[in-house]
Amino acid sequence: MFYELAQALDFPGILNLIRYLSFRAGAAALTALVIGLLIGPKFIGWLRLKQGKGQPIREDGPASHLITKKGTPTMGGLMILAAMTLSTLLWMDFSNRYTWACLFVTLGFGLIGFLDDYDKVTKRSHKGVSGKVRLLLEFAIAMMAVFAISQMSGTMLYLPFLKDAGLELGLFYILFAATVIVGSGNAVNLTDGLDGLATMPVIIAALTFAVIAYLVGNALFADYLGVHHVLGAGDLAVFCAAIIGAGLAFLWYNAPPAAVFMGDTGSLALGGALGSIAVVTNHEIVLAIVGGLFVLEAVSVIVQVASYKATGKRVFRMAPIHHHFEHLGWSEPTVVIRFWIISLVLALAGLSTLKLR
Repeated sequence: MFYELAQALDFPGILNLIRYLSFRAGAAALTALVIGLLIGPKFIGWLRLKQGKGQPIREDGPASHLITKKGTPTMGGLMILAAMTLSTLLWMDFSNRYTWACLFVTLGFGLIGFLDDYDKVTKRSHKGVSGKVRLLLEFAIAMMAVFAISQMSGTMLYLPFLKDAGLELGLFYILFAATVIVGSGNAVNLTDGLDGLATMPVIIAALTFAVIAYLVGNALFADYLGVHHVLGAGDLAVFCAAIIGAGLAFLWYNAPPAAVFMGDTGSLALGGALGSIAVVTNHEIVLAIVGGLFVLEAVSVIVQVASYKATGKRVFRMAPIHHHFEHLGWSEPTVVIRFWIISLVLALAGLSTLKLR
């Protein structure tokens, strides 16, 4: 909104700052942070009032969770989405269709997560909406977004470590990219099992992709680095910055011991957002590196289920893998902070692919 207003006035005086993507990104992060911090206390109080007993806790989970997390409200992702969306709308370029596509995925996945959380809270069960129904809705949203994105940027899958090289996938790209978005959403969702565990890695990944989007969207930087230039992708730095600000505000209340959980409303939406940003910037494969922690969490669940069905034995004491380490005797803060460190290292590894060509 501010960009359109300044543009209509021909960017006079101090409003000339709004021309610059770096300024709008910084402003978006700060705006989302302030909004999130301001609405947090009343919003959490409202959730407690409406939910009563809070999020149902899995009885087969770590025994400590039945005590420490009982009564904590969920659906805190609504706070993240509110701060992020409002900030993005204030500072984005309304003519940028990439940002609209990413917002569509984020809010669409957030709605699916909300329906799942609502079902859990009202029925006092951790099962929620049927997995098949969720996946069907997620793929429908992701494929619509990918189709719109591919109309602007094509259907090429670009490969890291190779200079502006890729594979033309044609229509198959739509299915592939949709799978990336859905997989990202569910991987973040699986990671969200401890206080602050998913929030900081999402912030780190969003910061990484803010840099990637800025560089990919700039023809000079893209040419220097040997990556495919995507005209207009740079504006996603504003979207990423809004995620960072909203995530930091939520982490203020989600830090151990958490006053609120983001629930599927937040984790599914944030994972979908990261996936859609990766698709727009043509860095789908790099997402698997930057979001390697999320991949590890998802793979641990797949391995656990496959092993149990095939042999009747479990590979891990409990999946996702963060619960495995809890069963080994690691305290919750120890697991969370060590996983944060892993996320940071993986983010640096992902950024290194920009130059290793």
